[in-house]
Amino acid sequence: DGTFMMSNQDDHNSPVVIELAGVEKSFGRQKVLRGVNLQVREGRTLVIVGASGQGKSVIIKHMLGLVRPDRGEVKVFGRDMNRLTRKQKDEVRENFGVLFQNAALFDSLNVYDNVALPLRERTRLNEDEVREGVMAKLGLMGLQEAIDKFPAQLSGGMRKRVGLARALMLQPKIVFFDEPTTGLDAHKSNELYRLFYRTQQQLGYTAVIVSHDVPKIFKLADEVALLAEGQIQGCMSPEDFQLSEQPTIRAFVEETMGHLYSSDREENGLYAQV
Repeated sequence: DGTFMMSNQDDHNSPVVIELAGVEKSFGRQKVLRGVNLQVREGRTLVIVGASGQGKSVIIKHMLGLVRPDRGEVKVFGRDMNRLTRKQKDEVRENFGVLFQNAALFDSLNVYDNVALPLRERTRLNEDEVREGVMAKLGLMGLQEAIDKFPAQLSGGMRKRVGLARALMLQPKIVFFDEPTTGLDAHKSNELYRLFYRTQQQLGYTAVIVSHDVPKIFKLADEVALLAEGQIQGCMSPEDFQLSEQPTIRAFVEETMGHLYSSDREENGLYAQV
């Protein structure tokens, strides 16, 4: 089902918006990151994969400036997050949207008020302008019917869509997705991925996605980075990733995808011999 393949596959010249260089992080005696090097390019979708417990979410927390590295640098838009004051960090974060695993909605607020929250907290728009913004985003997500409902009345997939609407409310330059399809069945996951793709095409944001949903997530990715043994084992196009001879990547691909992973290129080769 290739209905939403990415189109900007060869755009390696886009500027780097986030860079991790030699990032190390331990929690107590547990060394989680052992020298992570990673670049995120503007307007593209980077997917970070790896077994659970490897520290994929910890990488996102470094990018958001929520966690300080023990060693190494985290640069966002060229600014070293560790050297910024709290106020400067907040300025950088104004460019971010985040969709967490559980969508992190406020139970006591209905859909409309959940999505309106960033506008009310971070801008000086009047209620008419807030309404205009909220209705536009809810329209994009197909949620107009649900504006008066509370999170408890929504399905898992709808909650994620409300979370995405809220994450996109301030037109962020970079959107982070932490295991966005957790708890959704295959059909709902696919719907959400189509929505990511459509909103990214329309709004042009850079996306960083942590996901275990292999191989589906590859359809969205421009680059796939594997985190294993505390380091990024490679960052490349999904096609190259699936055909990689690098032992750690190859083992991950075979374990998560079995022999499904023979790519179009290989399949075309097989059919050519028939």
